[in-house]
Amino acid sequence: MTPTDARRAGAAPSAGAAPDAGAAPGTRPAPAARAARPGRVRVGISGWRYAPWRGVFYPRGLAQRRELEFASRQLSTIEINGTFYALQRPESFVRWAAETPEDFLFSVKGGRYVTHMLKLRGAEQALANFFASGVLALGHRLGPFLWQLPPNLGFHPDRLDEFLALLPRTTGAAAAMAARHDARLEGRAWTDAGPDPARRLRHVLEVRHASFEDPGLAPLLREHDVGLVVADTAGTWPMLRDVTSDLVYVRLHGAEELYVSGYDDAALDRWARDVRTWADAGLDVLVYFDNDVKVHAPFDAQRMAARVELESSPRRLE
Repeated sequence: MTPTDARRAGAAPSAGAAPDAGAAPGTRPAPAARAARPGRVRVGISGWRYAPWRGVFYPRGLAQRRELEFASRQLSTIEINGTFYALQRPESFVRWAAETPEDFLFSVKGGRYVTHMLKLRGAEQALANFFASGVLALGHRLGPFLWQLPPNLGFHPDRLDEFLALLPRTTGAAAAMAARHDARLEGRAWTDAGPDPARRLRHVLEVRHASFEDPGLAPLLREHDVGLVVADTAGTWPMLRDVTSDLVYVRLHGAEELYVSGYDDAALDRWARDVRTWADAGLDVLVYFDNDVKVHAPFDAQRMAARVELESSPRRLE
């Protein structure tokens, strides 16, 4: 029996399954539905190496090699998006971990070879290579994995089900998968699970095709304990708000124009209310700004963090 078959046969949900909080599908939890422990919240940016940011967000004269060091002292989390375009090397992840504070968190964007070229089919070897590329070298700074689907990939439940069943859920499982890398990574693979091979790994899915507005999507994601990304794309692609795991992952790509426009105070206040509602229901929340073209992202992230990140809340979110 496969893991998916076991879940369908009525296996108990994992301890990390998302609380319902009394919310109907497609709605956020009611403010009155408070959990014993509020969820943890972090706000950050998608990527950090952007030429237009130099002399604006980054101080004039700051060496490019110190940009991550600077950004990680201004914000509590960053998405690594270079992993989307190509397999990185372990020494890069080791360096990024060393340049950031002890309680910093990285989310890692899954490779486009898996999502955009293979379109999730036959992804076993590609996933092994991805997890062997060094992501586990981030250690306790490693947060969730973001799998962003292309706009031309519609909802195929069976294909998605098979892909989600492949994803490793612990560092030990990821290391075992990484050990199956192919010859291309020989001599440059990282297959060490670290000191805690049972450490949980989380995954989220960002969709960009209207066919995902399907009542079957949320139950499928809940079955696999995978979060559904709440993506604000200025109306370009669907914004889905179903809570499907204990992590709500928000990507803000632009209020009026994709990747370009910023968020005014009223818009940030609206998103902050949503974030607090999710957190009050016991859900962890990650918010990333991806409106980088005109240098809005880092400043919008700082303004949002001031609204929702409480000093009394633990910053470490695994």
